[in-house]
This record gives sequence, structure tokens and C-alpha cells, in this order.
Amino acid sequence: MTTIERLWAEDYQLPAEDGLYFADGRSYDVAITPGTPAGLTVLEPFDLDAMLAEDPSWVSSVDGRAVADLGDRGLLWAGEGPMGADGFIARLTADRKLIWALFFSDSNPFDRIRVSGNVAAFHSTAEFELAVDIDDPRTQAPPAVAERGPGGSAPGGVSP
Repeated sequence: MTTIERLWAEDYQLPAEDGLYFADGRSYDVAITPGTPAGLTVLEPFDLDAMLAEDPSWVSSVDGRAVADLGDRGLLWAGEGPMGADGFIARLTADRKLIWALFFSDSNPFDRIRVSGNVAAFHSTAEFELAVDIDDPRTQAPPAVAERGPGGSAPGGVSP
């Protein structure tokens, strides 16, 4: 079990570091980049284990505010962390295991999800959207999904 899988299994925890985390252990720095088609840039890889070795408490539990069911492909789950400005986005398997997650310390919570094909748009309460290729968020996604595209969203504390 990788570090990120262990954290996820422990009450839906993610590192409290802006990043893209894959279940297989790969981790990448990320930046919110307004004005780009996706609104997000995936940067250099980093060593999650080394980061947490320096400060094992550098984790946050997350809580869902929106979910989009992908049928047998799993689901997308988005929401907030413990601090008011935290936000997260995750893709899970049908049995709620982590495939990948994005955590942001300064995005505000994500409260709506729209899905069109392999692209999902995640709306932040800070009034911006991120467009993500749900199969691999490192892939540059096209501009945000049309405003009333198919998909799902649910308000309030939503469990995966």
C-alpha cells in the first residue's frame, strides 16, 4: 500500500500540500493558473514520502461537497479541507478507492462538478473552474465543460 493509499484509507486524508497524488505513489506539484484553458498546471514530480518524513503531520482530512457518478468507471468527489481556503478533487474507483487526488491550500472548496466525456469541470466557491482529464489530470484538458453539460453535483456534506 502506498503512502497516499494509506492516508486515503485513514478517514480520507490528503497531504496538505498543493499537489496531484496518484494511488501508485506518483506525486506532482500543481498550480492554479487562471487564464489557461484548464485553469491548472501540473508541474514537477516530488517525493511524497520524503516530504512527510520531514513533517508527518502535514496532512488534512477532506470532506465532500459534490459527487459525480461515473457508473462502473467510479466517481468524482470534490469538496473542502479543514481550513476555509482548502479544496480537493478526487477520482475514485466504484468501491471508493483512490485513483488520483488534487489538493489545493488556497482554492476554496469545490462545490459543483460537470462531466462531458473524459473531461470534468470543478467549480470552486471562489468562482473559478478547473477542467481536468479524468483519466489523467496531467493531460491538458480543453476549456471548461459547457455550463449545463451532463454530469452530477450534490450540495452539502457528500460522502463518496
